[in-house]
Amino acid sequence: MKNFLIKLGINSKKAFFNQLDSKKKNKVLNDYLIMIQKNKKLIMNENKKDIDNAYKKKLKDPTNIVLEKWKRPNGLNISKVSIPLGVIGIIYESRPNVTSDVASLCFKSGNPVILKGGSEAFNSNYILAKLFRKSLRKNKVDENYVQFINVNKRTVVDFMLTKMEKFIDVIIPRGGKNLVKKVKNLSSIPMIGHLEGVCHCYVDKDANLKVAKKIIHNSKLRNTAICGATETILIHEKTIKKIGIPILEDLEKNGCKIIGDNKIRNLYKGRIQKASNKDWSKEYLSPIVSVRIVKDLLEAINHINKYGTMHTDCIITQNKKAAQKFLKDIKSSIAMHNTSTQFADGGEFGFGGEVGISTNTLPPRGPVGLNQLVSYKYKITSAGKIRK
Repeated sequence: MKNFLIKLGINSKKAFFNQLDSKKKNKVLNDYLIMIQKNKKLIMNENKKDIDNAYKKKLKDPTNIVLEKWKRPNGLNISKVSIPLGVIGIIYESRPNVTSDVASLCFKSGNPVILKGGSEAFNSNYILAKLFRKSLRKNKVDENYVQFINVNKRTVVDFMLTKMEKFIDVIIPRGGKNLVKKVKNLSSIPMIGHLEGVCHCYVDKDANLKVAKKIIHNSKLRNTAICGATETILIHEKTIKKIGIPILEDLEKNGCKIIGDNKIRNLYKGRIQKASNKDWSKEYLSPIVSVRIVKDLLEAINHINKYGTMHTDCIITQNKKAAQKFLKDIKSSIAMHNTSTQFADGGEFGFGGEVGISTNTLPPRGPVGLNQLVSYKYKITSAGKIRK
């Protein structure tokens, strides 16, 4: 495997030095399009293999499951049973796959859904929703389990958020910061979601260099544009030279801009910009990271709880006691130990698809997949018991 991957890297570097003009690029892309059209049958056969594999891994219905049950001395038999949340409103931008993903998740969990997609993919969203409704009708199920708003006006979102609390039980926004912020500010309906992902990696005094370097490189640079990307690195003052400096050198070498406090700026010899208080609460979503030196674990926890957004935060340490304190005291919906923050994803958690990640204090928290789109009720039975 190692030799194979190295060969891939060598081949890519060779290709990079053979740059092409626009005419040649367009010709290649056009030929690729023609080949896709000519090979539809072959592509569909290969896709069927993936679909067959997916059917084997289908998620179970999360509703009407007895979560707990017990019998009381007073003669009551109590069951805690999972139920749907209610009507869910999804407001989302761009990608039309969200239409089929969230409609499927909401339907499987027993929740009717009202979809408001962005104008960028209006036609794709519309046909996907239309086909879902057709499938519902075919199976003699109320087609209004899935409804799509086919009106492209900004006022639609305002009306949903402020005038439909009698009909919609939960709002879930999926999109950029401006959309989520608008929903959070305007909505009179409970919201599931997150505004920002200001995620942290704390390098403890008992961290291992190799582990820390690998985790932080991945946490920051694997994909800088996702909400689980690390935006701030906190480094214990006793491990700056041994671990902190090599980590920053690796990040800078790989194109990451570093913004640091005065302590790290005095010690780090590479390029580093002075940090302001505003930098500790910034979600960069780009190859930029802010770095701060802390005196101990407690200061790191306090910093994260003050400036973080309760998304995903990690401690890197070989000290199990320190790790347990961090995992317990961090307020975030996802707390990690020696793990890349980029694992903040429903698919990686084994949830299958997700409607988003929630940083709410109340549940659901973290990745919201099929099993998180439910609530519960208590079912009580007795042999005619009355309370004295």
